[in-house]
Amino acid sequence: QVQLVESGGGLVQPGGSLRLSCVVSGSVFTIYYMGWYRQAPGKQRESVAGIPRVGNTNYADSVKGRFTISRDNANNRVYLQMNSLKAEDTAVYYCNINAELKFGSPATDYWGKGTLVTVSS
Repeated sequence: QVQLVESGGGLVQPGGSLRLSCVVSGSVFTIYYMGWYRQAPGKQRESVAGIPRVGNTNYADSVKGRFTISRDNANNRVYLQMNSLKAEDTAVYYCNINAELKFGSPATDYWGKGTLVTVSS
């Protein structure tokens, strides 16, 4: 069974920075895609950033130039460096992977439980 655990959330002032981490535990054959999503109060969950195993990263327009996603394939980790944070970045941030647990099994999405980021003075 695979588990995703996020960390690094917290309270930060506008203009500040945070670095989110997500560690994937359990037996995984291949992680094709790793991403971060967020859900603000009263809003739908939205994609923030994603990084495929091969290919280019992608970002929501609202975070381009401020957030950077990276992954550590050897240790099944994904990170989100968030700079120049704004009040509108306040949300619960979720880690997501699309992975194949065993060779030949279908690729499936898995989610963490989220970490809260609050940007406020």
